[in-house]
Amino acid sequence: MYDKNVLKSASFSFPLICVGNLAVGGTGKSPMVEYLICLLKEYYKVATLSRGYKRKTKGYALANRSSTALEIGDEPMQFYLKFPDIPIAVGEERLVAIPQLLHDKPGTDVIILDDAFQHRSVKAGLNILLTECKNLFTRDFYLPTGDLRDLKSQYKRADIIVVTKCDPAISLNEKEKITAEMRLLPKQSIYFAAFKYGEIYHILNKTRFELKEDTQVLLVTGIANPEPLKEWIEANSYSYHLLQYADHHIFNIDDLKEIRKKFATINTNNKIVLTTEKDAVRLVKFNSAMDNLPLYVVPVEHSFLFDQKQQFDQQVVDFVQRFKKQEAV
Repeated sequence: MYDKNVLKSASFSFPLICVGNLAVGGTGKSPMVEYLICLLKEYYKVATLSRGYKRKTKGYALANRSSTALEIGDEPMQFYLKFPDIPIAVGEERLVAIPQLLHDKPGTDVIILDDAFQHRSVKAGLNILLTECKNLFTRDFYLPTGDLRDLKSQYKRADIIVVTKCDPAISLNEKEKITAEMRLLPKQSIYFAAFKYGEIYHILNKTRFELKEDTQVLLVTGIANPEPLKEWIEANSYSYHLLQYADHHIFNIDDLKEIRKKFATINTNNKIVLTTEKDAVRLVKFNSAMDNLPLYVVPVEHSFLFDQKQQFDQQVVDFVQRFKKQEAV
C-alpha cells in the first residue's frame, strides 16, 4: 500500500539514516549502528532510535542510568552502555518517537534508525541495507522456509547495500559476481565487510583476556546467527562447547545454573565462558550470583574490504553534510 501511495510515508527535513535488512536478523545491524555512531559522533550530535524488540514496556523512552535491557531492549541497552553520552531512544511508532526525541534533545544533528527498513511510515533520507554474504537475500527464501521477512524487490529502496560477514580473503571475482547478482540501480552503492572481533573483556570488572591454543571456551549465545563467532573461536582456541538460546533470549536463573553445570563438565583449568555484547546486557543482571564464574564478552565490528572504508564513510558524511548546508542557507 505504501508502494502504491495508498498509505503515505512521512519525510523529515532532517538527516535520518536507516539501518535494516530483508531477513530476520543475523546480518550485523547492531555493529553497523555502532560503526555509524563512531563515524559521526566526533563531528555531529548523534542519536539512535530503536523499537526496543522484546522489551517489557511500550511507547517512547530515552535511556538513562537506571534503564535495563527489559525496559528498553538488549540492543539499545548495548548502545547506551558503550556510548553513554549519546541519546539512545526506543519507540515502536517512529513517526511519534522522532519528534519526541528531538524535543528531548533539541541539538541533535542526525538520528540513526535501527532496524527500520520495514517501518514505512517514516521515509529515511539514507537507507543502508545489510545482507549476509553466506545468505544473500537474492538466494534466500521467504519465511518459514528461509529467513526473508520482506519482498526481495524492496532492496530497490536502499541507497547503500552492505554485504556483511564476508570471508576477509574473499576474491575480487566473487565480489564482482555478487555485485552483478544484486542488479544495482544507478543510485545504489555496494560495499563488502567482514566481522572483526575485538579484545575480550570480563563482563563485570572489564579485565582483558586473550584466547590461546590451549583455551577451552563455553560459548553462550542468544543471537540469530552465531556461525561466524563459532568459526572465529574454533580458529583461535583449543575447542569450544556451545549453549545456544533463541535470538533475544531473556536469561533466567535456571539458565545461569545450566551455564554453571555445563562449564563444570569442561575438564581443564584454562577455560572461560564467552558471550556476545548483546547477550551480556541480558546476563549482567546476575552479577551478584556469578561468584567466580569467568564470564567474558567479545565485541564485534564491521571491517570494510577492498579499501572501501573511506568511500563508505564519505558517502555517509556527505549525506549528513548536505542537510547542514541546507540549514545554513
